[in-house]
Amino acid sequence: MKLKDRIVLITGGASGIGRIMGEIALKKGASALVIWDINQENIDATIGELKAFGKVAGYRVDVSNYDTVAESYAQVKSEVGDVDILINCAGIITSNKTFDLCSAEEMDRTIKVNTLAPMYVARQVLPDMIARNSGHICNIASAGGMLPNPKMSIYSASKWAAVGWSDSVRIELKEMKSQVRVTTICPYFITTGMFDGVKSKVFPLLKPQEVAERIIRAIEGNKKMLMLMKWIPQPHHFIRLLQVLPMNVFDWLMSDVLGIYHAMDNFTGRKK
Repeated sequence: MKLKDRIVLITGGASGIGRIMGEIALKKGASALVIWDINQENIDATIGELKAFGKVAGYRVDVSNYDTVAESYAQVKSEVGDVDILINCAGIITSNKTFDLCSAEEMDRTIKVNTLAPMYVARQVLPDMIARNSGHICNIASAGGMLPNPKMSIYSASKWAAVGWSDSVRIELKEMKSQVRVTTICPYFITTGMFDGVKSKVFPLLKPQEVAERIIRAIEGNKKMLMLMKWIPQPHHFIRLLQVLPMNVFDWLMSDVLGIYHAMDNFTGRKK
């Protein structure tokens, strides 16, 4: 779906790749950009930066709260209009603890933001899109939703669930013969600050601008799924090839050769 003359809603849209995608959307002619974020200071700053490129509306929304999401979407419909393109970009990672040291609060918060929140927002937007027979939902998951990784087990669980849900909804819409499209994005680690301290032995971390541009192109091209890793043109094929290996060989490659199992060893995360 082309962005020109469309209303675009981006969750987590006041920082990182969400903010960059918002700028790209406006420059491509979106009729309005709607930013949902939990950080009011970042919302105000982003509106100040992007209003030169078009109409921007910002709302402080806790996307992990279903009632808040429903109320906020009704407000957007009233004040801005029907959302044509939803990009579920909000996400968190709480620590690099092994699972036995993680708290119940970390489990709940991670699943709510990374798994339930995209469902909550899509559940509001999707019926209107189906009724119009037009729209696009893009869900930003993670390569961590396709591969196991120690010291991020809860994050991986949240993203595995997000991938399964997102692509299942795509198939549901296809079987309805609906023109509403779904794109699932699975990037490798991105240098937005969220993964500060991550060390990648073989594959370089992705740059936010590059990731944002490729996601927008995937939406414009109605791409079903996009996995992003440096140096590998078709990462999903690479991962499928790895997954047919005997498990001991797979673990050896991931740990000793590629170093992915140790990427989180020095993780610090975004500073407050």
